[in-house]
Amino acid sequence: MEPATPRKAERGRVSAGELSLGVVSRGAPASPPVVVLHGFTGSAESMEGVAQALASDCRVHALDLVGHGASDAPEDVAAYTMDRCADQVVAAMDALGIRRGHFVGYSMGARVALSLAIRAPHRVGSLALIGVSPGFVEESERTERIAADQALADQILSGGIEAFVDRWMALPLFASQARLGPPALAKARTQRLAANPVGLANSLRGMGSGAMPPVWPALPELDVPVLLVVGREDEKFSALANRLLASFPQAELLEIAEAGHAAHLERPQAFEAGYRQFLGSVLHAGGEAKL
Repeated sequence: MEPATPRKAERGRVSAGELSLGVVSRGAPASPPVVVLHGFTGSAESMEGVAQALASDCRVHALDLVGHGASDAPEDVAAYTMDRCADQVVAAMDALGIRRGHFVGYSMGARVALSLAIRAPHRVGSLALIGVSPGFVEESERTERIAADQALADQILSGGIEAFVDRWMALPLFASQARLGPPALAKARTQRLAANPVGLANSLRGMGSGAMPPVWPALPELDVPVLLVVGREDEKFSALANRLLASFPQAELLEIAEAGHAAHLERPQAFEAGYRQFLGSVLHAGGEAKL
């Protein structure tokens, strides 16, 4: 189909049950709905490139998850559990008039999208999961990760957001993002510095990869189309994605060369091309207009 006329981003907040979530919407209202979910320390703004690229022929809603961006950041950590977060996204879908959406999630956002699909598969048309983890099966690994996330949460609140952001961006997991260049890294740092420290700390405590209930046993029953996206330089998550490939009834793998954990940022054109092909096939199989 011919690309739709670009539309101005619509920024606002939507009711999501007990709280409100920030949202940035783009694209023609009649187009296929795509829900974009960011990673930890991110926001709708950090997924702007993905949203803009898809808005030419999709209705894209980039949400701020609880504790991030323009969304509420409650003091009560109970609002940040993975189940509650997934329910908040479903409530936001209701408020936006989305009966069934196609999800693009990165890292933490990918875990939220996956958890939501398991809880409410009828609300999900497809999943594109960038750098996803289904949680830790081994109790010892979960315990170790929970302790590490608790310590990091304490550091955010005691040491300040600037010290945390600098440590976070220096992690080896994100080393490949150096190829984005100083201006892009400075912009990402500025975005992160605007984060709510309570929201970040509670996100780690409530839905960090250790606190998240592992969902491996549920994957064989999740019969929705899944695109697993991984950068080849992200060795840990590349191995995990290849393992996950056989766990879903309908799954395919998009490995992006010369990219690390944030493959959609480091190689946006490769991600966009792969995702468009995937979503086009999903829509065509469902009898909808192909992209």
